[in-house]
Amino acid sequence: MLDTPLMPLPHDGHVFMTNWPMRAGDVDRNRRLRLDGIARYLQDAGFDHLDAVDARAEHPAWVVRRSVIDVIQPPEFPSLVHINRWCSGLSSRWCSMRVRMTTDDGGLVETEGFWINFNAETLRPARITDRFEKFLSDTALTSRLRWQQWISDSPDPDDAVTPFPLRSTDIDVMAHVNNAMYLQAVDAALRTRPELHEVPTRTVIEYLVPIAPDDEVLLRTRHGEKDLTIWFTVGGKVHAQAMVLPLH
Repeated sequence: MLDTPLMPLPHDGHVFMTNWPMRAGDVDRNRRLRLDGIARYLQDAGFDHLDAVDARAEHPAWVVRRSVIDVIQPPEFPSLVHINRWCSGLSSRWCSMRVRMTTDDGGLVETEGFWINFNAETLRPARITDRFEKFLSDTALTSRLRWQQWISDSPDPDDAVTPFPLRSTDIDVMAHVNNAMYLQAVDAALRTRPELHEVPTRTVIEYLVPIAPDDEVLLRTRHGEKDLTIWFTVGGKVHAQAMVLPLH
């Protein structure tokens, strides 16, 4: 599953397009767009997409279950980031959304997110309205999308263990750690793997159980010969997991 190719940009159908300047707070010391910055852009593009088709009132609460981020050529600051967003797979309560990010100087990031529509009051998965489903189905390759974990490994006693202290700024409107914050830990771990900054990479992060504001989080990190895996654990249970590996 980790080498599953992402759907190409469709030639027709509903594709949401927008752009905005890259922000200085989203780049690393080498002026490259960080992983957590990419995750924030994905969130912002998602809500801008809802606004563009007048669907936010019907679908105010979404949870990302998985993000796949293929950094083929890191966007560099300062740049204008061009975004294309479309649906690649669909079910009645969730969808996979492809986002392509490009810059005029050759930056290219391909992503896909597994998004679940939630009822804002019951906090349970809810049906996507027929009107919004019509937009999504315009490009979807399947209408029977199912969840399946891509990362199958589990932590073991030999993995490095470090604390991941939570800050008030890590918590979002749904009262758990915002999905972009996890990728700060991934980016920090990548500082010891400079070879993964020199090649196109795929980052897969799966959010399995929400992390609450008062949880004590431990990171369990495994450095493979070519890859890096991190588990976010609370009380010995894996709440999220991420892997970074060369794209080719």
